[in-house]
Amino acid sequence: LFLSSFQDLFGVSMVVPLLNFHIKSLGAGPTVAGIVGSLYGVMQLFSSTFVGCWSDIVGRRYSLLACILLSALGYFLLGTSTTVFLFAISRIPVGIFKHTLSISKALLSDSVSERDRPLVIGRFNAASSVGFILGPVVGGYFTELEDGFYQTSLTCASIFILNAGLVWMLPWSEENTSGIECEQGTNSNKVTDNFSAKANHDLQFKSVTIGSMASVSPLQSSWIQTAVVLKRIKVVACSDLWDIFLVRLLMSVAILLYYSNFGLALEERFGVKPKFTGYLLSYSSTLGALAGCLLEPITRLYQHNTYTILLHSSILTCTLILLYSSALNVWTVIFSSTFLAFSTTVGRTCITDLELSLGGNEASGMVLGVGQSVTSVGRVVAPLLSGIAQEFSPCGPPSLGAGLALVAILIMNMNKPKYCGKGNVKLKTQ
Repeated sequence: LFLSSFQDLFGVSMVVPLLNFHIKSLGAGPTVAGIVGSLYGVMQLFSSTFVGCWSDIVGRRYSLLACILLSALGYFLLGTSTTVFLFAISRIPVGIFKHTLSISKALLSDSVSERDRPLVIGRFNAASSVGFILGPVVGGYFTELEDGFYQTSLTCASIFILNAGLVWMLPWSEENTSGIECEQGTNSNKVTDNFSAKANHDLQFKSVTIGSMASVSPLQSSWIQTAVVLKRIKVVACSDLWDIFLVRLLMSVAILLYYSNFGLALEERFGVKPKFTGYLLSYSSTLGALAGCLLEPITRLYQHNTYTILLHSSILTCTLILLYSSALNVWTVIFSSTFLAFSTTVGRTCITDLELSLGGNEASGMVLGVGQSVTSVGRVVAPLLSGIAQEFSPCGPPSLGAGLALVAILIMNMNKPKYCGKGNVKLKTQ
């Protein structure tokens, strides 16, 4: 799975930086290019939760293989697109089914103990980050060749086909271990009473529907799966998990605001050239990948208290963003970027682990899917807030980001009894 995550983002990061150049070469104006470019994000926003719930219902193997193969189809169509219309069509399967990393995280959550989960997910994120660092370099090399974009897209599709083979070769001992996982989640009180009762009822409904799907037509089976997915989404909507998702949203927007005008602000404030900004961003990305490998000593230091790690990393992130917004020289920016790479990586891993602790293994795909949808909302909101904040000052976006991070810290403090009790990460029963 680590190799699969590396190849996944390696392939995607070869293509993504070239998308705007390609659609403009097809004759699209700035407005059309912007609309088509936002198509992927909008579809991700609405499909993340559905695909996550679907992976809980049909099993990780089937859903992960389906998402990988349909994503490969999207990149293959992208590699053959010769008009703006075909370009837009190629983004549809990728926008709907490119949730391979989320399902892989859910599979990891199913496969390891709660104690080891932050470490494993941290390494998974590190492997993905390395792929994202190397991919643009290879993609840039391909663009210098004749028909370079098409070769890059087809190479990305081939990488996804290879990933499908890797997933198929995984030693699947069981197709669905939901019964065991749900029992483990109930024994450890990982969910609040309200969420747990609804999840158990949903599990009974799921057992009946899965038993009946074998004797119905594929169309009826699809309708049954859709009914279960909608029922699971209702469980999340009626649960009291709003606070952890709100923390994720606020921290995501805060970090996006930090990077939103990073290069432009450095040029205006310190006269830094774009080349230096590129080196600084690459340096931060590399440190972020290394931070994923340092989670083991960090979790040991905090005695595996995920909530406390998340709280402290969020405080550090808020402080560093505030330091950057008030920096008087470039060295302060380098200092803040160095430690921000570590704090954001640790925080992202811990908030994922806390979501999984709240939701339990039975609902891990659904919870991760909702988390991805929340992050997508942040990607929509952040550019708007950044534009408004820049009207006042180049330091406006990071200053606003620091304020939002502070609100997230206050929410975590207000809900502390829910997240930890007497020094461990398991939840108290509400």
